[in-house]
Amino acid sequence: MNPASFPADPAGFPDVAASFVLAGPVGKLETATDVAEPACARRGVAVICHPLTSEGGSMHNKVVTMAERALRESGLDTVRFNFRGAGDSEGKFDKGRGEREDLAAVVAWVRRVRPDDALWLAGFSFGSGVSIAQAVPLRADALISIAPPAGRYGLDKIKPPTCPWLVVQGEADEIVEPQAVFDWIASLEHPPELVRMPDTSHFFHRRLMDLRGAIKHAVRDWLPPTRQA
Repeated sequence: MNPASFPADPAGFPDVAASFVLAGPVGKLETATDVAEPACARRGVAVICHPLTSEGGSMHNKVVTMAERALRESGLDTVRFNFRGAGDSEGKFDKGRGEREDLAAVVAWVRRVRPDDALWLAGFSFGSGVSIAQAVPLRADALISIAPPAGRYGLDKIKPPTCPWLVVQGEADEIVEPQAVFDWIASLEHPPELVRMPDTSHFFHRRLMDLRGAIKHAVRDWLPPTRQA
């Protein structure tokens, strides 16, 4: 079933899968939301960031959609969006600077429509760099980083979060150097939980279901209360 289309900047969080545009710093941001099954719904929303726009990355990337599925199945409602210059989002790729502002704009909408919910941030590759950079400024309650781009986009200069934090890294990643990720994590005062996936490439070919399971297993103790509570 195709997601329902909603007006720009909907006043509330849609109660079915939906697509719409939000107002971003340089124009509209193409956005998609989905909701957890009522029986397992939690008081939280996860915002998920996609990989490098200049290399064709978008919110429809298969790693992003699998992470979204894992978090939704864990009980969180979800938000995916296209950074500036991706899909139907306006603006041009800004090497991570403007993309941080895009994420802040989406989070501002989430805070407005779900002020009492926990905010989780997640990202894949470039998107994980953006979400890590914004985890402290945006007061994230949890963070999931898949193949974070260690050594790039100023990641080593970012104040790391102290909230619950998961990093999933393939050991055969051909784009992000795995050892650079492991060394960077080891240097942090508050290192994240690390899941290393052997024989796994950057795009998790033939390992997407394993990624789903790793996320669901790691975050189960961090989940906010149920909506019925």
